Amino acid sequence: MEKIKVGVIGTGFIGPAHIEALRRLGNVEVVALAECSDEAAKSKAETLGIGRSYGDYRRLLKDDEIQSVHICSPNYLHYAMAKATLEAGKHVICEKPLAISVPEAKELVELADKKGLVNAVNFNIRYYPLMRQLRLMVGKGDIGEVFAVQGSYLQDWLFHPTDYNWRLERGQSGQSRAVADIGSHWMDLVEYVTGLRIKEVCADFATFHKIRKKPLKPVETYAGKVLKPEDYEDMPINTEDYATVLFRFENDSRGVMTVNQVAAGRKNRLHFEIQGSKHAVAWESEAPNQIWIGKRDGNNEIKMRDPSLVYPECMSLIDYPGGHNEGFPDTFKQLLKEVYARIAREASGPPSYPTFEDGLREMVLCEAIMKSNSKQAWVKVW
Repeated sequence: MEKIKVGVIGTGFIGPAHIEALRRLGNVEVVALAECSDEAAKSKAETLGIGRSYGDYRRLLKDDEIQSVHICSPNYLHYAMAKATLEAGKHVICEKPLAISVPEAKELVELADKKGLVNAVNFNIRYYPLMRQLRLMVGKGDIGEVFAVQGSYLQDWLFHPTDYNWRLERGQSGQSRAVADIGSHWMDLVEYVTGLRIKEVCADFATFHKIRKKPLKPVETYAGKVLKPEDYEDMPINTEDYATVLFRFENDSRGVMTVNQVAAGRKNRLHFEIQGSKHAVAWESEAPNQIWIGKRDGNNEIKMRDPSLVYPECMSLIDYPGGHNEGFPDTFKQLLKEVYARIAREASGPPSYPTFEDGLREMVLCEAIMKSNSKQAWVKVW
């Protein structure tokens, strides 16, 4: 079997996660990576065991052997890199957000369609197996009519004013931070599971650390050390730490989401609960192998991730027996398994994975939410 040759652009936190997942597929080989300089690219390639490295992603795109490219760079680079990759005739898997504006995202959707290339956005949380089980439960009527959805996405990695990352800066992350970074996952997941579209939003943002301390040198330089005051510069912050958003769905049900990146003790907790006319169901990412099922007239239940307990249509996402937990790295593998089945022409019909259309959808939602926060009013989502 001839393997599909892949290049990866960007090797911070998320790039190596893609590489690890790709190596688990069997029909894919990561042959090259690109970074911001030749030196950085060579160092990363040696660490990750990849043969070719480029200090400029445009050189990677000229590599005729590469058929598919993963874009894992900071947000503000996604549009230009995805556009150049499509124009080079290569399939694209892009980290979210797809772009930093709706017009940019629309252009990429249209270009990918014109080129006839496989395109995907890494909304990997859909690929916890129980997300598909929940989608099937809603679709088959197990929960009844959806009345309301509520939940949150909480993190504490920006808890201290000395916590700093490029995502804090609008020039690199875009106009929104918490909503675009983690709220987009929550909204994508809820629309995917319920099958309902959000039609109106009402948002309220807050920035708790209005001034943060930015290290003057790379943070890795100070690993395990205490920084002195002169090692920082004060940086004003104009992206949100926190947001609460009210939703109205197309069936007139209601919803509410809270995102917070300064929530002490919450490392990476996405949670939602769907209240329906028959039952309620709840799930959280820090305990991803179980679903809570709430009942009015009987005992509540816990459904475990087990091939023998889920709908048959869900079983393709479960690779291990019940009790053998599958987690965050497995979501990448399962998403990419479906994407590369399409690239290998082993799958047909509508894509089962999130495409650039889904990336555009989240841009539309985020821009409506930002507009709502600015106006302090309900805003319709087109």
